[in-house]
Amino acid sequence: MPSPPKKPRRTAERILEAALVMFNRLGEPNVSTTAISAEMGISPGNLYYHYPAKDTLINALFDRYRASLETLLDAAGDVRHVEDAWLFFHMLFELLWEYRFLYRDLNDLLSKNRHLETHFQDLLDHKARAVRQVLDGMNRGGALRADSHELDPVATAMVVVLTYWLSYEYVRDPRRALEPEAAGAALLRGAFHVLSLVMPYLDGPERNHLLALVGRYHPDSPAA
Repeated sequence: MPSPPKKPRRTAERILEAALVMFNRLGEPNVSTTAISAEMGISPGNLYYHYPAKDTLINALFDRYRASLETLLDAAGDVRHVEDAWLFFHMLFELLWEYRFLYRDLNDLLSKNRHLETHFQDLLDHKARAVRQVLDGMNRGGALRADSHELDPVATAMVVVLTYWLSYEYVRDPRRALEPEAAGAALLRGAFHVLSLVMPYLDGPERNHLLALVGRYHPDSPAA
């Protein structure tokens, strides 16, 4: 029996999807609502009906990103070993990549959008708490050995790398770094460099396991 036809996606959803693709590819400051409507083949009035200003589009995308990120961060308490941490940070970087325009143009967006300015600070706090949960869980699980006070600056450094890694990738290679074909290597490098900050505290077998994980996914090592 044939499956029922899929319901057409709502125009508002299609607009969000098109805006995300264009913002990621070209950078948010370089994409106008007129360009988005032209790309979709709809009238500017149709777009404005759903999103009266460009900021409403950006805010809707950010709110979707925030909901996904908070769900993922809530899983930080389950991390106990290097393999758990590798998966956790790789999933974080995958989500950051999906909404990479936010990080490519972060300072510019925060300077002109009050909604993002307020809620990005909340997200940063949540991210910091989650990273500290990861470190505490690995400490309890025996994967790393460190005094609690030693982990505070490590957690902060990990959050900084996590937040600005894609900006760093973009500065290294503005023409190609944030293109889809660069995703795999960029995410592996990011996950590795975040976890490399705990390398001095890792138990010997866990350190070797981290290096083995890196080699499994990228034989040439993402640290290059």
